[in-house]
Amino acid sequence: MYLAKLRIAVPAAVLATTSALLAGCSSASTDSSGTSPSASAAAVSASASPAALDRSVAALEKRYHAHVGLYVLDTRTGRSVSYQADRRFAHCSTIKALAAGVLLRRTSDARLDHVITYRTSDLVSYSPITSKHVAHGMTLRAVITAALEYSDNTAENLMVAQLGGPDALESALRTMGDATTHVDRTEPSLNDATPGDTRDTSTARALGTDLRAFLLGDALPADRQRLLRNWMVHNTTGTDYIRAGVPAGWKVGDKTGSGGYGTRNDIAVAWPPGRGPVVISVLTDRGTANAPSGDALIADATRTALSALDG
Repeated sequence: MYLAKLRIAVPAAVLATTSALLAGCSSASTDSSGTSPSASAAAVSASASPAALDRSVAALEKRYHAHVGLYVLDTRTGRSVSYQADRRFAHCSTIKALAAGVLLRRTSDARLDHVITYRTSDLVSYSPITSKHVAHGMTLRAVITAALEYSDNTAENLMVAQLGGPDALESALRTMGDATTHVDRTEPSLNDATPGDTRDTSTARALGTDLRAFLLGDALPADRQRLLRNWMVHNTTGTDYIRAGVPAGWKVGDKTGSGGYGTRNDIAVAWPPGRGPVVISVLTDRGTANAPSGDALIADATRTALSALDG
């Protein structure tokens, strides 16, 4: 069981101000050990993690018999909260959001309206939308809609095929600066989530950073960002996860994922009224082959992280 401490990252300007205040208020401000100012600032950042919050996150892992990877960023303040943010988890269907983002980077409007044809033999498990359109195919735009709003697995495979396969998707992420996420297989094999297997894995930090780049950064032009945001806001699979953990009135665009060993994930950007967007990435697993996912864990972890972020 991972019971590691939650980390709170504070913008450098805040740390510098805090260090100065501490120096002015304490007779022990002279560091006889010769610690550099940057090291002192790091110490202040580390001490910003309250024991009560650490216990709360550890208690969630214990209650749900699960591991948690968490990364939450307030884009207005630059303040972030993380817990096991660099631990690998199977990304499962959260990868659909990244595949869609890469497609939107590379695809013309005309190509989005191009009809993609496929056969019954191409259908895989959980394909509620693509299974209805084998006879005439679907536009690429409709395929992306099926993948993001309904988590249709055949739609994911069709998207990845348009990019040139899993290796091509991973390569595209590398060019964006993601050196972490592995993309190796297609649906449904990518959901195996076997412990110790790094195929088709990522971290809460990497997925959150990628999603921020697509939805809030400069990875996509504004019109394509609006497309991606609209699809994710209309996701039908996320009601019980991050959406259930944010305060009332927040708009959420998310992509869920689930797999073996009790894996349940959700990555999102949330738009609170009157403040900047918040990036939220929560990955969980339970380590036992046939374990059910602890679905309420994601909502509970989201609440805990947001409380820390605003604390």
